Amino acid sequence: MTIPRSIVFVVAVTASAALASPPAASSAERPNFVLVMADDMGYSDIGCFGGEIRTPNLDRLAANGLRFTNFYNTARCCPTRAALLTGRYSHQAGVGHMVDDQGTRGYRGELARDSATMAESLGAAGYATGMSGKWHVTHNLGKPREGIEPEVRTNWPVDRGFESFYGTIHGAGSFYDPVTLARGEDYIERDRDDFHYTDRINEEAADYVRRHAAAGDGRPFLLYVAHTAPHWPLHARPEDIEACAGRYDQGWDALRETRHARMKSMGIVDPDWPLTPRDGRVKDWDEVTHPEWQARRMEVYAAQIEQLDRGIGDIVEALRETGTYENTVFVFIADNGGCAEEITARWGGLSIPKETHDGRSVARGNDPKVMPGDDESYQSYGIPWANASNTPFRLYKHHVHEGGIASPCIVHWPAGIDARGEFRATPGHVIDLLPTFLDLAGATPPIEVDGRSVAAIEGVSLSPAFDGGVVDREAIYWEHEGNRAVRRGRWKLVSRHRGPWELYDLVADRTETRNRAAEEPARVVGMMAMYDAWAARCGVRPWPLQQSK
Repeated sequence: MTIPRSIVFVVAVTASAALASPPAASSAERPNFVLVMADDMGYSDIGCFGGEIRTPNLDRLAANGLRFTNFYNTARCCPTRAALLTGRYSHQAGVGHMVDDQGTRGYRGELARDSATMAESLGAAGYATGMSGKWHVTHNLGKPREGIEPEVRTNWPVDRGFESFYGTIHGAGSFYDPVTLARGEDYIERDRDDFHYTDRINEEAADYVRRHAAAGDGRPFLLYVAHTAPHWPLHARPEDIEACAGRYDQGWDALRETRHARMKSMGIVDPDWPLTPRDGRVKDWDEVTHPEWQARRMEVYAAQIEQLDRGIGDIVEALRETGTYENTVFVFIADNGGCAEEITARWGGLSIPKETHDGRSVARGNDPKVMPGDDESYQSYGIPWANASNTPFRLYKHHVHEGGIASPCIVHWPAGIDARGEFRATPGHVIDLLPTFLDLAGATPPIEVDGRSVAAIEGVSLSPAFDGGVVDREAIYWEHEGNRAVRRGRWKLVSRHRGPWELYDLVADRTETRNRAAEEPARVVGMMAMYDAWAARCGVRPWPLQQSK
């Protein structure tokens, strides 16, 4: 296990400007951090954000904590993880697209060495650090099918500050037999006959809490729990699927309308924001040729989230058992919006197995003749249900309209947040979680880790918003596959790849239905200049990328 040998901390005021004034807390008073992230989950899926999916444990955390309704990710798995871990925009952290090396600094497909991870920063501040789940910020895989680690392993969790790790190095795969499953420094096989990856991630996370308490070393801890659920494939236990049977027989239009009404009544969205039109590629439910199969797709997806929530309850119970519940900051987010990708039989690669663990053939692709759920199928829920997951917003994963980047966000901390069940409209981004944690820990960002220089973080602490205060920032930026955006206050400038710039007032119209660009040309020009300066500073390249070694 590789642990940073030396860390140099910033003490100058200018270098810690991204943080609010940190509390003067003793080691015994510093909070623990549990950060849970779902994968490819829409804004409105969980119950406390308007969904019909049963998530009692998340709902309970929300009812006793805060819900940030304007929280954002980066629209895609790898970039969100890079930004989350480092507090820097994904291009600065080396993962401007995915985990293939595209030849320039912002697109190496590996966490940059000049970026300190959350584990490196908090570990140096005296925290124990553990991770359970999906890593997906390196192509340094070796030969995972053969269980062979890379000859020179430089970017696995244990190389970047995590003292304990159980999970997958790659980004997706069968929930029954995930590729690149590892513990610490070594690839491992699945460890039980009834293996399901969602359950094992949560079990290992809860076990980490208990093991840490049993060790008795007195350190607070960081636990990063990175789920693959409900990312495709649609794999859930039969009893969980059965619990969702019949729930989606009325179709996607009825689901969107019901969710939208619930979100308005809860106060998640403004009643004046219209529900966006159904995706033009999606048929009316009455015209669907395979309604049973279509409903089953959403049933399995919902079952995946309900299974995830059940395991979160186990983590919470472990916190209670160990006496760490009250002083643990528990954060739940999603890495991007609902995923509209439709899997076909032609899909292949490391993520998609040809056979099950015991040699049975896997039927790959969204084939209505094959009901999803078990390990012999490999399907996704596709465009129509992603459209419903992202209610009431536009577009999906990959895109930087609200449907691609809006994340539910729950923050629960009984010892530190007096408010219960309140909303915060403060805009936040995954780059803000590391500075928030450092702020609450009374620590400052390092300038050197293990002998290498570390660049400044870009995020800001969200802790002032916990009690209703103001979070001061200039803007938030996005770029993914040529989709671009900048949000400054209530205004958002956004464009699809090769499309024109659009301007929206997100306070009046967060569903992005009234383009104000023609009415506000000066604002458009000014925000375009802001975006261009940011893109140049962060190493953003035109899409599609042209490889340049």
